[in-house]
Amino acid sequence: MAKARAIVKRRKAVRNIRKITKTMQMIATAKFQKSLKRAVGTKPYTLKVRELVAELAASAGGVDHPLLRSPQGNDRTRRVALVVITSNRGLAGAYNGNVLRLAVIKARELEAQGEKVELYVCGKKGVSYFNFQKRPITQRLDVSDTPRFEEVKPVSDDFMEQFTSGKIDAVYVAYMNFISAGQQKADVMQLLPLANIEAKKEDAAVTGKTLAVYEFSPDPKSLLDELLPLTVRGALFQAFLDATTSEHVSRMIAMKSATDNADKMVKALTMRYNRARQSQITTELAEIMGGVEAMKG
Repeated sequence: MAKARAIVKRRKAVRNIRKITKTMQMIATAKFQKSLKRAVGTKPYTLKVRELVAELAASAGGVDHPLLRSPQGNDRTRRVALVVITSNRGLAGAYNGNVLRLAVIKARELEAQGEKVELYVCGKKGVSYFNFQKRPITQRLDVSDTPRFEEVKPVSDDFMEQFTSGKIDAVYVAYMNFISAGQQKADVMQLLPLANIEAKKEDAAVTGKTLAVYEFSPDPKSLLDELLPLTVRGALFQAFLDATTSEHVSRMIAMKSATDNADKMVKALTMRYNRARQSQITTELAEIMGGVEAMKG
């Protein structure tokens, strides 16, 4: 009887856990749908602005801008900022692990090149991880679970100020890149300097691609002064949106898997309970029949 009771208690506990995971799955699904609209809605704009600025910078020719500089020789400070975007909550599968693993690989790669890596971490999971690893965190970034442009803009402006003033040589962002609902990939993006924009003209010369010809009004420098900071802000904001959307997808999948496993466990425990109960009934019947036979004798 004791064995059957233990199985019943365990089955009840699993059913309670299943209710929790099912609820969390539904919440994650609702948040994902909302976050997906923002991430998918802003990505074409971000990519097109970056492409447009790249063509402007390449076709203008001879335009020098602080955000396009590549520190060389004595201009280098050997200091690099690495932004790591993680979640505030767990139960999201391998989401945080993949981002943190890639961030550590990038940090070690930069340190092997003689760079001093300064960590800027967003999310409690990332902060806890680097504290455990005893890696100093330069700054903890406070961005809400639903990132707003007003929150990200001061962060990107601070990085641009440090970069243009020569305090840091580069800025990298480690985050989960949202490709589709079925595919998310941990990635490291170079935010500064805008290397891909600076190399646009060289790539065009190699591939033979003809660049668009623009008539500038106002002059190219004035346009780039306005568009280059916008490109940096947009790229960092898009990284936060992608990371948030990927987090909700990962949690939704993890909670669905947990719910399915709970269902399987409930079925397995029910079968075990039925066998235990059947064995108990058989034992009781045998005892009764034994007693009857004893009374006859």
